[in-house]
Amino acid sequence: MKISKIIFFLIIVILSFDVQSQELSKNEKKVIDIIDKNNDDAIDLLEKIVNINSGTLNSSGVKKVGDILASEFESIGFKANWISMPEEVNRAGHLFCEINTGNVKGKKLLLIGHLDTVFEEDSPFQEFKREGNTVYGPGVDDMKGGNIIIYAALKSLYEAGLLKNTQIIVAFSGDEESVGDPVSISRRDLIEASKRSDIALGFEGSSGLNYATVARRSSGSWVLKTSGVGAHSSGIFTEKVGAGAIFEMSRILSSFYNELQEKNLTFNPSMVVGGTSLSFEEKQSKGFAYGKSNIVPQETIVQGDIRCLSNEQIEATVNKMKEIVSSNNLPQTKASISFDLKYPSMKPTPGNYAVLSVLDGVSKDLNQGVVAAYDPGKRGAGDISFVADNLDCLDGLGTMGSGSHTTNENMDLTYFKDLTKRAALLIYRLINTKS
Repeated sequence: MKISKIIFFLIIVILSFDVQSQELSKNEKKVIDIIDKNNDDAIDLLEKIVNINSGTLNSSGVKKVGDILASEFESIGFKANWISMPEEVNRAGHLFCEINTGNVKGKKLLLIGHLDTVFEEDSPFQEFKREGNTVYGPGVDDMKGGNIIIYAALKSLYEAGLLKNTQIIVAFSGDEESVGDPVSISRRDLIEASKRSDIALGFEGSSGLNYATVARRSSGSWVLKTSGVGAHSSGIFTEKVGAGAIFEMSRILSSFYNELQEKNLTFNPSMVVGGTSLSFEEKQSKGFAYGKSNIVPQETIVQGDIRCLSNEQIEATVNKMKEIVSSNNLPQTKASISFDLKYPSMKPTPGNYAVLSVLDGVSKDLNQGVVAAYDPGKRGAGDISFVADNLDCLDGLGTMGSGSHTTNENMDLTYFKDLTKRAALLIYRLINTKS
């Protein structure tokens, strides 16, 4: 498709949302006042759920956080449903809350959060702490704070009587930080919910008041194995012994580096084990190797990750990596590579940009400034990517903080109300935009 046609199509899609900048309506001003009134209660609720450990593998903790949020959502007219996972998935399950008031006239929304954190029960980082306008604690930014923004935004619309003739599904997964296998089961309910919706909004941490996420890269892993002939090191490079497993591994990694670099693609070899003999525990990311300087190495294993912006880029990269591994092998060596591509990508579609334009209009009307698309190369993978092929998506609508996945995780309360107001008015305008 020519560039001019793409631009024309994008303009048509954006115009279909009818998002001209406007003064806040009487209803929107009412929502803003309610958010101001309820803000302290929202922070108290955040503290309550942060102080409950919900590391991905702590199933009872994840469920406890889900139970608290289920009760809160039921109090504002939503029907809460806990979806347990089969034993083989080894994950707690998910909380889905839905409101459908009949005769739906606007966009049907799917709002996405997650209950789990990376901090398991043995982590030293367990408690909520406040210092001025900064709060610290496991999940304050990733993403219990985002969950509370979803709830506080919807509560304000409920109290203002503005959730009539709407369908909104709120999906809180219990294993976003370490997705359960197989994903065909662990993400089945999220994908099914997307098929009944028009737009998905993700509340992972914000990249600032002036950015939102229209695209996210995929996330997957790969394991490279090479083998060679074990022999005395004096025989290396001879016809009978060849190059050894480590040189073959080096050839492949160097070829990856030299031949695969392109925009929005990364591939990180994170661990290497090699020698005369080795053991490797893939799920634990641990390995042990034995070898001596006078022995040609027989085995190597490399574990790494891969991230792409589109399914086409994933396919092309995987094929190229397989080609490098299987061709031009060094003498007397063999190599193989396997992939586990868990998280798909979320491409930057015209529909995603159209939803961004609605948010941009809301932000301007709130005097919060322009909102632009964030660089997808600076974001990790997320649950919203599992539904990106089914509907328009926008992510990065959660809290503003830093230190995610570290014991210094924090969130800035200065912008908490602003982001809640922005979310509430975005939801309000979308549910009043004709499908």
